[in-house]
Amino acid sequence: MTIRFFDTFKGGIRDFDPIDPQKKEVRMYTCGPTVYDYAHVGNFRAFIFEDLLRRFLEFKGFKVQHTMNITDVDDKTIAGANREKKSLQEFTEKYTQAFSEDLKTLNILPPNHPTKPPRATGEIPAMIELIEKLVKKGVAYASDGSVYYRVSVFPNYGKLSKKKLEGNIKGARVDVDEYDKEEGADFVLWKKAKEGELSWDSPWGKGRPGWHIECSAMSMKYLGETFDIHAGGEDLIFPHHENEIAQSEAATGEKFVNYWLHCKHLLVNGEKMSKSKGNFYTLRDLLAKGHDPMAIRYALLSVHYRQPLNFTLDSLKMAGETIKALDDCYWQCFNRRHLIPPPAMEMGTRGTAEQWLRYMVQYLADDLNVAPALSSLLTSISIINSNLPEMSYEALDEALSFFQKTDELFGLGVTASNLIPDAVKNKLSSLQEWRKTKKFIEADKIRAELKDTGWLVKDGRPGEPSTVKKIRRVWDK
Repeated sequence: MTIRFFDTFKGGIRDFDPIDPQKKEVRMYTCGPTVYDYAHVGNFRAFIFEDLLRRFLEFKGFKVQHTMNITDVDDKTIAGANREKKSLQEFTEKYTQAFSEDLKTLNILPPNHPTKPPRATGEIPAMIELIEKLVKKGVAYASDGSVYYRVSVFPNYGKLSKKKLEGNIKGARVDVDEYDKEEGADFVLWKKAKEGELSWDSPWGKGRPGWHIECSAMSMKYLGETFDIHAGGEDLIFPHHENEIAQSEAATGEKFVNYWLHCKHLLVNGEKMSKSKGNFYTLRDLLAKGHDPMAIRYALLSVHYRQPLNFTLDSLKMAGETIKALDDCYWQCFNRRHLIPPPAMEMGTRGTAEQWLRYMVQYLADDLNVAPALSSLLTSISIINSNLPEMSYEALDEALSFFQKTDELFGLGVTASNLIPDAVKNKLSSLQEWRKTKKFIEADKIRAELKDTGWLVKDGRPGEPSTVKKIRRVWDK
């Protein structure tokens, strides 16, 4: 099966060919958060797109080496620490931990970096080393304690964003700072420290790194001078990713990245998200309103990454209904396989679920075409539901395996609790005994106890056993 992605650099669809096809290894870098506040749903649109990309590649048998940075030093983090009268580390740690919790809440795979995700403040030596290379090559220059990248000497600057230097970038206010630059398009690599500001020693005096140099230094340190995929939101194409290419390739003389993937913006009710418009949502805002995290994930996942996503509370409600339908179907299959005796005449229906799984994988292989892939998922659920009463144990096993594999692909967490603890089984058995003897008060008491521990009981028809379903926690930290 050929895998194809839209490469921003080439401006079109390309077959995906990893650097090391024999090892089936993919090295991928994604731009992480700047930890000065809680991440909002627009941020998570990008992180969920990147999560789908990684999940799909791993499903296809690739070993994905995924590195993501944490930007914990810039103007916003410094201003926040000063405002709250805290050290930079204390201020940023709160939001770094919150981001980690949010990834877990949305079932986003954490970067499988050898250690914790690299933080900018822990990688200053690598940044200084890279800047020194650029200065020695004459591509960067020092000015009054700061260091700037000389854009005019890099051939084809603008090749990612398709912007032309002359008349488009030259003289533009690309990087806002207070220090002298040769040209308006030049961008800062090292910023001279202001009085009382957190700083590090460097060959050019005390200061701190510019934003763009951080990602170049960290990605090349951990993934190599050339790696397979760099992904992020479209707002990062220029100047951030453009500048990453310029400084990285000028330093090494090698191609920086083979494939650039970018997702479109998220809109809220058709408008740009803004606190002043009252349509600004963090993940925690939505959780506090009682929305299921997996409904949020589904809503952010459901539109192709290269199409703008219009996020509304109505669409979130519909996503919640979809998640409930998936849950209900899975637990019916689970209960029929493990708690309910098989029907007298069993229907095979084997191979159906696997067929729909193949359809989903084929759609995702075509530039992560998620809409028809999810449509296939819902069609398969409808088919399973219509055949449930007569399905054989073998067909039910296949259906349960199907749910497990779709969870691997889409990360919707349907099979997250796929075992019924013995304590729950024992209580369920006791409940059924009370029902048989028509002692409904005692049965209701056990039903309430199970609900308190996260299990919802559904009574069968007379003579049939009761079944259970794991209750989705809206926010279980």
